[in-house]
Amino acid sequence: MTFTPAQLALMLDSTNLRLDASEADIEQLCREAAVHRFACVMIYPASVPLAARVLAGTGVTIGTVIGFPSGRFSTEAKAAEITAAHRAGAHEVDIVMNYPALLAGHAAEVAKEVSVLTRLAHSQGQLIKVIVETCFLDEARKLTALEICEDAGADFIKTSTGFGTAGAKVADIATWAAARRGAIRLKASGGIKTLADARALIGAGATRLGTSNAAAILAELAGAAAQSGPAGSY
Repeated sequence: MTFTPAQLALMLDSTNLRLDASEADIEQLCREAAVHRFACVMIYPASVPLAARVLAGTGVTIGTVIGFPSGRFSTEAKAAEITAAHRAGAHEVDIVMNYPALLAGHAAEVAKEVSVLTRLAHSQGQLIKVIVETCFLDEARKLTALEICEDAGADFIKTSTGFGTAGAKVADIATWAAARRGAIRLKASGGIKTLADARALIGAGATRLGTSNAAAILAELAGAAAQSGPAGSY
């Protein structure tokens, strides 16, 4: 697969969900995103107003996390977070599925929540990605999670919070890519540190990557492109 640095940037959600992230860290993340034109910045809800101020007029998309990282929140609480995030300036919401309920056999309840939250986000013009925390799901439940997200009309299904026991796996993206029935897109996140990681996941079918190493990955690609010649792709 061949792409330019600009094309890769549009597949990267530049992320800072560190527990000790400072306002200066968030400002730096936003300014990097404005320079490199990343798909979005992904930050905690309380940081959205700051990001909105820093990114005003740049056209860079702001994303935030909902029900993070456990997913063990009421539907009403998640809905309130989505609405508050919209009012603060968030264009995209990455909600954590109540995967413990899925593990407990309550798939219908999980499906209802994802549908309710997807309708809410879409009514506000927000793009929604559903995090299912693949490291805790067996193969059958990963496919059930995909079906739930598809039936709800979610824009993306996403592998991980980065706070579980493992992050994105190429095999999981490939499984979803082969099993999906429609146009739902795939986001890989957690542990994506290098250009090789990014290329493998994109090759398997991911069209968004959540990473705290977005600028470094882009620099790695730009360096490889410069070495390969004037075509500017790799």
